[in-house]
Amino acid sequence: MHGSIHLFDRLPQVDALPRPAPRAANDRTVSPVRSKPLVGLIRNDRSHRNMAQAHGDRHDDNIVLATPRRRSELADILSDFAQRGVDCIAIDGGDGTVRDVLTCGAGVFGESWPPLIVLPHGKTNALAIDLGIPSDWTLDDALVAMQRTVPARRQPLVVRQRGNARAQVHGFVLGAGAYNRAINLGQRSHDLGAFDSAVVFITALWSVAQAVLGRSGNPWREGTRMRLRGPTGKDLPHRGGLPEDERYMLFATTLGSLPAGLNPFRGISQVLKVAVLDSARRGLLLRLGSILRGRAGEKTRAMGYHAFGEEALDMEIGDAFIIDGEAFPAGRYRISAGPKLRFVVP
Repeated sequence: MHGSIHLFDRLPQVDALPRPAPRAANDRTVSPVRSKPLVGLIRNDRSHRNMAQAHGDRHDDNIVLATPRRRSELADILSDFAQRGVDCIAIDGGDGTVRDVLTCGAGVFGESWPPLIVLPHGKTNALAIDLGIPSDWTLDDALVAMQRTVPARRQPLVVRQRGNARAQVHGFVLGAGAYNRAINLGQRSHDLGAFDSAVVFITALWSVAQAVLGRSGNPWREGTRMRLRGPTGKDLPHRGGLPEDERYMLFATTLGSLPAGLNPFRGISQVLKVAVLDSARRGLLLRLGSILRGRAGEKTRAMGYHAFGEEALDMEIGDAFIIDGEAFPAGRYRISAGPKLRFVVP
């Protein structure tokens, strides 16, 4: 991703049943017949911090290293890890690498993944921030922590195409509408040397300024054709400012905390959390500070802000949406929480 996000022409196709069926999930991380854990390590050499540093080749007999060049290689790599019975899987990259591994591994591990280690070497590492993983965490650090700490549990959000459940993608942060323009701006911020929380601050500030100060017709004030329904089929109310079939921005996540100290979902306990702005009314955008701190009041909600937890959300969208930094095509989808995964934490 250089300068703009990559747009996939379709969602990945996930096998309906695991191949092959791995060991049942449990909290024991090391095989009783091994003196040290067998680690399946997936390294994205194109991740930001991996490109900036040289990795000495490790020849440890307990590490199975894979450096795929294409996403299409991941399913076979993960199937091999399952056949070997790895005790954990380490993902060396950013949020996009984690998304690809979880998506391609859904047909291999199903609901029974081994513990996961995240080595945050990407441009954005929202999952690692949520898990409290430092940017300099190493595989050796993680393997020590695996023996001493209780894994943290997280569920990715899963986006499935309506009418084709095999077409799905797993990730942790989804956005649409004005969020797309902000992410493209974030790519340019990366080129200027800003990463993680700095990117969130820069893009949020610039995006609001463009929307508030822009005149009618400014692309930062445009809506996106979008229809949102809960699992009962009831449409999310629309407070005006744009046509009924358009919304200004959608944001959804299963993370417990967000970069830069943002907390728009304060008080919401459900795993899948959703925020929606109906329009780009200046009065609503000027309240973004309270929205991002989870302090939005009834007046803000009456102006067209929604924040809620839900079991599932049906989305019919006329433009691309973004999951963990890359875009997927318009269409009809269901968003829900995925399997409970165990992550090794400090």
